[in-house]
Amino acid sequence: MALRHLSLRDFVIVPVLELELQAGFSVLTGETGAGKSILIDALQLVLGGRGDALWVREGQARCEISAEFDAPPACTSWLLANGMDSADGALLLRRSIDRAGRSRAWINGSAATVAQLRELSEQLLDIHGQHAWQSLTRPTAVRALLDAYAGVDGAPLLAAWQAWQQAQAALDAARRAQDSLAQERERLLWQISELDKLAPREGEWDELSQQHARLSNVQSLIDAALAASRALESDEDEGGALSALAQAQEALQASAAIEPEFGALLEPLQAAEAQLRDAARSLHAYLRHANPDPEQLAALDERIGQWHALARRHRRPPAELPGLLAGWRAELERLESAGDLQQLQARLEQARSAYNSLAGQISRARAQAAPRLSAAVTAAMQELGMAGGAFEVQLERLPTPAAHGLESAQFLVAAHAGVTARAIDRVASGGELSRLSLAIAVTTSTLGPAATLIFDEVDAGVGGAVAATVGRLLQRLGRDRQVLCVTHLPQVAACADHHLRVSKATAGDGSPQSQVAPIAGAARTQELARMLGGEQITPATLAHAQELLEQARPAPASATHARPAGRRGVRV
Repeated sequence: MALRHLSLRDFVIVPVLELELQAGFSVLTGETGAGKSILIDALQLVLGGRGDALWVREGQARCEISAEFDAPPACTSWLLANGMDSADGALLLRRSIDRAGRSRAWINGSAATVAQLRELSEQLLDIHGQHAWQSLTRPTAVRALLDAYAGVDGAPLLAAWQAWQQAQAALDAARRAQDSLAQERERLLWQISELDKLAPREGEWDELSQQHARLSNVQSLIDAALAASRALESDEDEGGALSALAQAQEALQASAAIEPEFGALLEPLQAAEAQLRDAARSLHAYLRHANPDPEQLAALDERIGQWHALARRHRRPPAELPGLLAGWRAELERLESAGDLQQLQARLEQARSAYNSLAGQISRARAQAAPRLSAAVTAAMQELGMAGGAFEVQLERLPTPAAHGLESAQFLVAAHAGVTARAIDRVASGGELSRLSLAIAVTTSTLGPAATLIFDEVDAGVGGAVAATVGRLLQRLGRDRQVLCVTHLPQVAACADHHLRVSKATAGDGSPQSQVAPIAGAARTQELARMLGGEQITPATLAHAQELLEQARPAPASATHARPAGRRGVRV
C-alpha cells in the first residue's frame, strides 16, 4: 500500500473530498467534464507542481490538498536527514494556495519548500499522462529510461566529467597565464623576502609593545615598588601595614581567653599577614632586578621601528604582518602549483582516464540493456494490437564525449510488420502513439522506487480487444504496485479491483461541484453500461457490462492485496 488518503478542500470545483485509496488496481470513470483529472492535478500539486490562484474554488480564500502515503525506508531516512518527524512510517504532505497565488507546504506537520515536495515525489508516485510519448522524443528522457532499465547510476560519471572539465580548464588557464603568473610570482617573492628579514612571529608585536612600555617607565615602576614596600614594612612609629597587623593580633590574643570570638578573628588576621609578607618579598625581588637598561630600550626601539615601517609600506596594522606573510606564502605555493604545467597535464590525464573508465562501463551496460528493452516493449506491443510491430533502442556513438557518456540513445518504432523503424515523433497515428506509450510504461513502470503508478487516459485512441488487453496489463501491474487509472474504456474499468465514479452536480448557488464515490455491485454494472452505451442503458448494455466484469475477474488475490482494515468509504 502506498497512497492511503487524499483530501481536497475548495479545489477547482471540489468543495470537500475525503478519498480513501486501496491497494491493487483502481479506476476513475465518469462523464467528460466531471472532473476525473482534477484528482491527478491535485496530486501533482501536493507533490510540488506549479501553484496558481486558478486552483482556488470560486469565491473561496484558499484551497488545501493533503495526501497521506506509506513512507518507504528511503523517505524515512530523508525525513530524519531534513529534521522532520518520520511519524512511524507515515508521510503526510499538505499544501495550500491562496487567492493571490501564494503557496505554503508542510511535510508531517513541518514547514517545507516546494523543492522538497518535488524531491520526495520521485520516491512516492509516478504519473503517466496520455501525452507521455512526447517525453520519449527528448534525448534526456530516452537516456534516463534506458539507464534505469540497465541499472545505471549516472551520478559518478557526471562527477568524473566535471573533474575532467575542471582539470582541462585549469591547464588551459595556466597556459594562457604563464607570463602574468611569472610576474606575480616575482612580486610575491620580493615581498616575502622583505618580510622574511623581519621574521615577524605571531603575537610578537604585543610582546614588544609590553616590553617597551615597561622599559620606558622603569624609574616610575621602581618608585612605585619602593613606596609599596615602605607602606608594608615601616616600623611601628611610621605606621606600616605589617606592624599594624601585628599590633591587632597582640591585642586580640591578650583577651582571647575571655572573649572566644576574638580567637576566631585572629585566623583572618594571620592569613592577611602571610599574604602581605609574600607581597613584600615579591617587591624586594622586583627591586633587585629592576634597573634602567638603555641598550635594551634602544634595541626595542629599533625593532619596533622596523615593524612600523613595514606596516606603513603595506598599509596594514603592525599586528597583521605575520598573517600577511603566511598569506603570501600560501599564494606563492598556489601560483607555483598552477604554473606547473607538467603536474596539471598529469591531473588532466588522470581525470580523463577516470571518465573513460566509467563511460566505458556505462556504454557496455547500455549496449546489453538496449536489446532487452527492445524485446520487452516489442512483446508488449503485440498484446496491444500492434501485431508485427517492433520497438528498437538505437545507440549511436557521439563524435565527442559528453557528461552523460559516449553515446546518444533514440527510440525507433515500426508500427507494422515490414515497415522501417522510425523515430517515435514520426509515427503519425495517435492510437499507435498511445499504445506505444502504454507498452513502454508497463514495461518500465516497475523500475523506479515509486509504489504508486497513475495512468491518466493513456488508453486514449484504443478500443475493442486491445482495450481489454490494456485492462489486463494494468490489472497484472496492480499485483505489485498500487495502480490508479483514469479511463473512458469499460473494458479497462472492468478489470479494476476498485472502481471510483466521478460525477458533477450543481450546488444550491448554481456552482458546479465534482464528487467521487466508490461503486460496486449493481452500481458498478450500471456505470459500465453507461460507458458502453451512453445515457440510454438497456438490458443489452447491462448484460454486456456484466459479461465484461465476469471475463475480467482476476484470480483470488493474495493477502498482500486484501483491503486493509481501518478506513472505509469515501466522504464527499
